[in-house]
Amino acid sequence: MEYKTRVNTAKETSVKQLKDEFSGFDGFIFADYRGLTVSEITELRKNLRAKNSFCRVVKNSYAKIAFNELGYDSITNNLVGPTAVILIKGTDQNPIAKIVVDAQKDTGDKLKVRGGYLDGNAMDASSVEAFAKLPGRLDLISMLMGTMLAPVQKVAATLLAYKEKLENNSGN
Repeated sequence: MEYKTRVNTAKETSVKQLKDEFSGFDGFIFADYRGLTVSEITELRKNLRAKNSFCRVVKNSYAKIAFNELGYDSITNNLVGPTAVILIKGTDQNPIAKIVVDAQKDTGDKLKVRGGYLDGNAMDASSVEAFAKLPGRLDLISMLMGTMLAPVQKVAATLLAYKEKLENNSGN
């Protein structure tokens, strides 16, 4: 007798829904959330929503199938045990990583980052923490603008000092 696998339509629908949801996001952080209180997880979710990101608790087997179908094979090893997936939209993913790493510190490591997929790269937990320490996109832009503005400010200050010197000399 040949063994046939039955496909449960409810499970198939759940996987399709996860796949559709995951495809709308550009980055993911995986974390173990065991031990978090309701208020701690609520605070994390509130902080993430403010940055247009979301925290989802997923069934690992469904999530693995969905991620594999989306081509994220390298990150499915993070789906072990109770898993919270932080879903990140957009290219400025650094602030969200900072929120999650700060939440990990604030909760006394009850929330444990396992890894992630940020800026197009699969990362382990230490890489996600290092990524969170980097300056964000807006910080880098402001640093660049400050660097570009410095020579112009020096020229303006020099011209102003020269003008004041001429005015003082003409007054004598």
